[in-house]
Amino acid sequence: MDVKLNPRPLETHIDWHHDDVQDETKWTVELTDADKRELDHALTVAKSHSDNLLDIGLAHFPLDGLAKKIAKIETDLIDGPRGFVRIRTLDTHKYSDDDLTMLYWGIGIHLGDPWPQNHFGHVMGDVTDQGKALTDPTLRGNEIGGIGLDYHTDGADIIGLMCLRKAKSGGLSCVANVVAIYNELVASRPDLIAALYEPLPFDARQEQAKGQKPYYMMPIFTEHNGRLFTRFIPQYVLASQKHPDAPRLSPTAHEALKTVTEMARDPRNNVYMDLAPGEMQFINNYHVLHGRQEYQDDVAAGFKRHLKRLWLSTRYLKDRPAYFRKREHSHWGQNISVSRIKAVAPPPR
Repeated sequence: MDVKLNPRPLETHIDWHHDDVQDETKWTVELTDADKRELDHALTVAKSHSDNLLDIGLAHFPLDGLAKKIAKIETDLIDGPRGFVRIRTLDTHKYSDDDLTMLYWGIGIHLGDPWPQNHFGHVMGDVTDQGKALTDPTLRGNEIGGIGLDYHTDGADIIGLMCLRKAKSGGLSCVANVVAIYNELVASRPDLIAALYEPLPFDARQEQAKGQKPYYMMPIFTEHNGRLFTRFIPQYVLASQKHPDAPRLSPTAHEALKTVTEMARDPRNNVYMDLAPGEMQFINNYHVLHGRQEYQDDVAAGFKRHLKRLWLSTRYLKDRPAYFRKREHSHWGQNISVSRIKAVAPPPR
C-alpha cells in the first residue's frame, strides 16, 4: 500500500487533548533536594574542567540518580503518550546566568547530543528579541521579539528551552498534539494528509551552503517503521514561493497547511505553560508542535524575555528517515559555537 495515497493512523496511543493535560503535575518533573545536590556537584566538576560549554561532555557532568530520571524522560518523550515535559526548578537566586546555562547544558547532554541550530553552528541558542525586522528575509523565530509565533516544529529530535527571564506580560509557551491532528485528518480528510506526504519546498532563510538552492525539499509527514515524523514550518513553506524555481504549492497543499495550523490553534488540541526562570521544557519535535503568545518587554525595568535553546539528537531513537539522520545543511556543523547574548538584569526584588 502506498502510504502517500492511503495514509493510515499512526501511534494512536498519543491521543491527548487539552482536558487530558490540563493538570500540570502530569507533565512536570520536580527536581528534588537530592537532584539539586547532584547538579551542584556536577557544576563544580564541569567548571573545574572548563567554563566553555563545548568542552563539557558527559564525563565532565557526572550524575547518578538524576541521570536515571533523565533517561526515563528521554524514553517518555519518544514513546510516551504526551511528548513534552517541564523540569523545575533550577535556583535562579543561587546561580548566575552562566551557571544556569551550564546546568541546562549538563541536563541536555544527558538527554541527547546537541545539534547545530543555524549556519553559525550554535549548539546553545538564545531565544530573545535580537532587533531583527519582520521584513528581514533571514529572520528566524528565536530572533524576533514581541510577536506571537504560530505552531511549528524545529530541526532536531528533541527541542529544549530554559527560561532565564520572563517578559513583562505575555509570552506563554504553547504545545499542540500533531499526532492526534494527523490521525483525525487521516479519518476525515486523507487527501490533505496525502498532500503533506509529498515533498514540499522550505525556504532556507539564506542559510544554505554556497552553490545550493535557497530552498530545500521535505515532506511535512513521514511514516517510518510505524512512527510518525513531522517537519511542519508552514511559514518557511509559504516563503519558498518567492523563489521562481521552487515548486509551486497545489491548492490542496495550501488547504492542508492551513487546516493543520487551525487545528493546532484549536484549544481542544493544545495547552499553554508559563515557564518561570529556572524552568525547562523539552518536547518530542516529531509529535508536538510548539509556539508562543505575543508578549511585551520593558527593558528599562529589567523585563526582557530570554530563553536558552537546545536542539538534541536522542540516543534512544535508533532509526529515523534519511533526512532526519543528518543535517539538511551539513555546513552548519563545520563551526560549532555557542550563542552568547547577555540577558537583561532582572528587576530589583
